[in-house]
Formats: sequence, structure tokens, C-alpha cells
Amino acid sequence: MKELIDLFLSFCRIGGFTFGGGYAMLPMIQKEIVEQRKWATEDEIMDYFAIGQCTPGVIAVNTATFIGYKRKGVLGGIAATAGVVFPSIVIVSLIAAFLNNFAELEIIQNALGAIRVVVGVLILNAVIRMWKKTSVDKICIGITIVAFIASFFLDISPIIVVVIGGGLGLLLKGGKG
Repeated sequence: MKELIDLFLSFCRIGGFTFGGGYAMLPMIQKEIVEQRKWATEDEIMDYFAIGQCTPGVIAVNTATFIGYKRKGVLGGIAATAGVVFPSIVIVSLIAAFLNNFAELEIIQNALGAIRVVVGVLILNAVIRMWKKTSVDKICIGITIVAFIASFFLDISPIIVVVIGGGLGLLLKGGKG
């Protein structure tokens, strides 16, 4: 029971102190789960991020579910998932209740603008960390560059890019890691 509470509280903290959605949560998940709690290794967390991106839903929620399930089975998955979404539910409910009254205030507009900039930096940080961990050879770097060009410049669906990238990785690397 203690570990279920720990899962809930850890992911509640991640969900409550990370603005900007799933991608902005990735650096905090990595720090909390890998460095502090030692609930997963660097390689495992990268796998969870990759699978979390490929499955329907928000990457941070999917990752929380995988980690919770790994630690304590179905109940662990539920506890971690509930923890990561609980703060968002509370925050969105409060914002929805009061935002119409304050949305036009200049200070609110400035605060939201600043939050967008910080979220951009957090996401860039997550991308750079993942790049360093995953782009380990010429094949991986090539797949990364082609995937970036396909999704950014050619307007190809991210779903197609992920599926083709995963297939190429399996085909070219043959599960050799």
C-alpha cells in the first residue's frame, strides 16, 4: 500500500508542477523516476517514452501507467495514472471557474505568454536529452534526420513517421540494441 501511495504522490507532484502537457513532463519524470526513485533505468525510461508516444493518449500519462504497472501491477498503473492527472483536473477546474473573469487582464496575458516560453524550453530540453540517448550511431542519426524532415517540412502524419521509424529501426538494427 505504501508503494501505491508513493506512486500516486510522485506522479501527482510531476503533474502538479509541470506546465505545458506531456512533453514538458518528460524531464521531470526522468529525474524523479530514474535519478531519485530508481524505479527505472535510463534505457527503460527511453523505452517507456517511445512506447508512450506510439500509444493513444498523452505521453506522460502513458509513461506513468507503464511505470506504475511495472512497480505494482494493475493497481500501480492506476495509482500512477491517477496521480499524474489529478493535479490537471483540479487546475483546469479552477481555471475554468475563474478564467472568464480575468482572461482579458494584461497581467494574466503576460503570465500565460511567459508560461508558453518556459514550456517551449522544457520541451526543447526533453528533445535534446532524448537525442543524446537515442542517436548513438549513423543509422539512428539518419532515421532521426529523415523523421524530422518528414514531419516538419513534408507535413507527413506523425503516426506514419513513428510507424515507419520503428519499422526501419527493427529492420536495420535487427534488435541488436
